[in-house]
Amino acid sequence: MALRRLCCALAAVFGLLAGLGPVTAHAQLMIDINKANPQPLPIAITDLNAPAGNTVGADISRVVSADLQRSGLFRPLDPNSFIERNLDVNVQPRFSDWKTISAQALVNGQVAVDADGKLVVDMRLWDVVNEKAIGEGERFSSTPDNWRRVAHRIADLVYSRLTGEKGYFDTRIVFVSESGPKTKRVKRLTIMDQDGANPSFLTSGDPTVITPRFSSSSQEITYMALTPNSTSIQLFNIENGTHETLGRFPGLVFAPRFSPDGTKVVFSAEERGNSDIYVMDLRSRQKTRLTFDPSIDTSPSFSPDGKQIVFNSDRGGSPQLWVMNADGSGAHQISFGGGRYTTPVWSPRGDYIAFTKQTGGDFHIGVMKPDGSDERLLTSSFLDEGPTWAPNGRVLMFFRASPGAGSHLWTVDIGGRILQQAPYPGQASDPAWSPLL
Repeated sequence: MALRRLCCALAAVFGLLAGLGPVTAHAQLMIDINKANPQPLPIAITDLNAPAGNTVGADISRVVSADLQRSGLFRPLDPNSFIERNLDVNVQPRFSDWKTISAQALVNGQVAVDADGKLVVDMRLWDVVNEKAIGEGERFSSTPDNWRRVAHRIADLVYSRLTGEKGYFDTRIVFVSESGPKTKRVKRLTIMDQDGANPSFLTSGDPTVITPRFSSSSQEITYMALTPNSTSIQLFNIENGTHETLGRFPGLVFAPRFSPDGTKVVFSAEERGNSDIYVMDLRSRQKTRLTFDPSIDTSPSFSPDGKQIVFNSDRGGSPQLWVMNADGSGAHQISFGGGRYTTPVWSPRGDYIAFTKQTGGDFHIGVMKPDGSDERLLTSSFLDEGPTWAPNGRVLMFFRASPGAGSHLWTVDIGGRILQQAPYPGQASDPAWSPLL
């Protein structure tokens, strides 16, 4: 009888441990961004408490909410629905109030100004479902005029803790803004925050600029400058506003792009009617030719470890994607589908290569693995072109044009589910995403 009671007790214990009994363990709240169709997570973002008359707390919360909503993975709840208000960052919220409005996560915090005049922001992230904090509280310090960066960093932290991936909101976009009639198009190098705020022109529109690209430090941009008589590769230092010419060429140069360590620029140059890929050492200005095939080789992009380069070439009869070692050896074709493949760019994670593909009268932004497998087309329109990766490798920006409407910046996630126009109202092309600032 005693043995039977012991066996029954053990069975009950094991049943509870297996989740068969009334006691269950709750896993941490997370968004599975690899699911086929993840539903946006309902999140409450309260206005950060601030000194009387200071609106910066509400401003920060507004930017955090917009960042997260634009990712497509979060659904910020209407602040008018909030029951509990004026939350203290050091006090646990009344979770029942937040469950009533179906919030699954909650962000709150406070803003203060220290003795040196700096903005000090404290924030907390809460798991409403399991009634606990997610990670430790965080403190950010900045000059008052830099409050938007604080907001982007908070959004990055929330994104990271709830997805397990790095955020991408504290970044900038450099691109070519376009204005004027088609016959007298003005193309200026322009930079803005990733959410469209703080746009500013970096060049005057003379010469014409195309294909800007960020360095790994975020402080330098390389681009191609066009004049009636020549083309040149330019370096622009964002910090001090200086320009430097890397080289002038009698023919066209295409798509200059930095190596991952920022010490080299790889590009394509036309000479005697043939386009080949070159790399230039920025310290010595030594130029080395990497391809020698009698075909059009262009649009080179380094792998994140700097050991390989993807490019597009028509040496097989039509524009396709090829990969070679960084010294030009071992070139091999990785795309074999119908249509034309152009503008490849390696993901900062190293797991995918993005590209433009033209099939019939349609253009697409697509991705494939570096060996050419798992090709997926993410978009389709009259003209989609020029993908650039967010630094976390989960989102792409590109430009889209339609007949009579000019070109605009768009974004799409690597699953092809979240497609939307980027928040810049003007006509634009050739975007490049910075690393995290």
